[in-house]
Amino acid sequence: VQLVDSGGGLAQPVGSLRLSCAASGTSFSINAMHWYRRTPGKDRELVASITSGGSTNYADSVKDRFTISRDNAKNTAYLQMNSLKPEDTAVYYCNANIRVLIGSSGFDYSYWGQGTQVTVSS
Repeated sequence: VQLVDSGGGLAQPVGSLRLSCAASGTSFSINAMHWYRRTPGKDRELVASITSGGSTNYADSVKDRFTISRDNAKNTAYLQMNSLKPEDTAVYYCNANIRVLIGSSGFDYSYWGQGTQVTVSS
């Protein structure tokens, strides 16, 4: 199973970006999906989460500005980022809790995307 992040780039303050996180492979199912971000000198921050049923949770710093969603048919999660601020500048990483099916058994793993840079600057 592979997880690929995309969609980062340069945005102006109060602008928008949409990140995507696509899982590919065979014989797997995805449970919760998350977006994290990391800025030099700061701890990794959990930005948003979404369960397989669509329940969501957000960090206070992005609530009402960011929206996480998923398309289960495409094994893809999205992070719509609106009203961007310079302090949103970070590398954003997708993380997914994935059950891999091997024979008649399922094994749970945590997968990470490679990260995508988001820079908010005028």
